This record gives sequence, structure tokens and C-alpha cells, in this order.
Amino acid sequence: MALETALLAVDDLKASYNHAITALDGVSFNLARGEILALLGANGAGKTTTLKALSNLLPAERGQVVSGSIRFDGLDVVRTSPAALVRAGLVQVLEGRHCFRSLTVEENLVSGGLGRGSTRAQIAEDIEKVYARFPRLKEKRRAFSGLTSGGEQQMTAIGRALMSRPRLLVLDEPSMGLAPIVVQDIFRTLRLLNREEGLSILLAEQNSAVALKYAHRAIILENGVTVLAAEAHDLRGRDDIKSFYLGQRAVAPSIPAVAG
Repeated sequence: MALETALLAVDDLKASYNHAITALDGVSFNLARGEILALLGANGAGKTTTLKALSNLLPAERGQVVSGSIRFDGLDVVRTSPAALVRAGLVQVLEGRHCFRSLTVEENLVSGGLGRGSTRAQIAEDIEKVYARFPRLKEKRRAFSGLTSGGEQQMTAIGRALMSRPRLLVLDEPSMGLAPIVVQDIFRTLRLLNREEGLSILLAEQNSAVALKYAHRAIILENGVTVLAAEAHDLRGRDDIKSFYLGQRAVAPSIPAVAG
């Protein structure tokens, strides 16, 4: 992919925690405008650290980018505040469905618009768009987020991100802890947003099956290093990839005993 077509360009990214623990040791990839890119890898591969680096959130956790570069539509991410990145259109949904539990679903959505600096009219317009994508949220609009289901909380978190009018939506483990039918509904909605509105999406997932079903391309990380980049459809049926890099081990053939 030519760099000039990339919305996001990550080059030889290295990062650590407390200036001592190496978390990333050579992550490189590009994301094109209008693309869904899956970031895959087993637990501990570096997916979450990569995403936090993209939103310049590592310093809040005593982490730091040691070397390499991250550019979002020409912006040097490391030199741009998280709030400025959101206003520029890079919006992240963190792992764990971080809703304001004591606020209603609709109040959570409004907070996403306020973070962007939207007007009252823009917020009202955007809320109706979110409800059109997630009808369940309209039914629950007056409910406190902390009392809604895990799937509804994830929809609320994504809806709040959409209220910021992102150009790149970054999601960390959006399927975690959710029933398969809810996961499929959420991913279908993400694909519609991509197809109908041209929204670029980067998602980190351990559920490689669902990620490869909906993504255009995939990047695989292992021990903080990019080990493979390929079209998603080329990876779907590869058991070696699932075994070596995604922690989904195939059944090993039996080994005959050696006579002593």
C-alpha cells in the first residue's frame, strides 16, 4: 500500500513500560482510508499496547514510545494530545466497555458529542443516527448504563465513539465476554458503517474467526513484533496461523514411543 493512500501509518514502533519492560519491538503496518483492518495475536502479543500508542494513551500508564513513528492523516501522533487526536477523527473504544455507569445510555452518547465540541443540533442529529444503527439503545435510552447488559454497554461505548464523528474508529477486543449473536450484530453494524459511510476501522481481536470474517486485511503480532500481514480471506482457513500465532492449537498427532 502506498504511503500517500494510508490514513494511518505505523513504522517500526517500539514501546516500553517504566522505561524497562519492552512491550513492542518492531510493529509496522498501514491502514488505508475506508479499510477494516484486524490486529490479531494471542494474549500478550502487544495488541492493546499498540492501540494505546495510536491514541497517545501510553503515558497515562507509565508507558512510552521508544522509537519509530505513528502518523494519522499526516499528524505525528506522539506529539499530539489524545483530545486533539479525537478532534482530528481518531477515536478509540477501549477494552472493557468503559461506559459512565451512573449516567443513562443517552447521557453517555451526549458525552461523546460534547467531547468533540458538537453543537446541540449536531448532538441531536448524531444521536438519531446512533439509534438507527443500534435500535436497542433507543429502547434503553433512559436506563442507567450500569444496569444494562454487556452487549448494550458495548453498543453504548461504540455509539459514544460515533458521536465524535470519527474518521478512524479503533476498537480493542469488541467481542470480549459477549454472546455470539450479539458479537455478530455488532460486527454487522460496523461493516455497514464501513460500507455506507466509508468509516475506517482498526480492531484488535483474539476472536480471529469473527475478525477475519469482517475485515479486509489482518496484521498478526507475536511478542510485540509484526510477523505477518495478509488479506483476511487468505488467512481464514489456515490452521498453521491459528496454531502458531493465535493460540488456537491444533490437535497434535500422536508420537509413537521409541523402544529403549
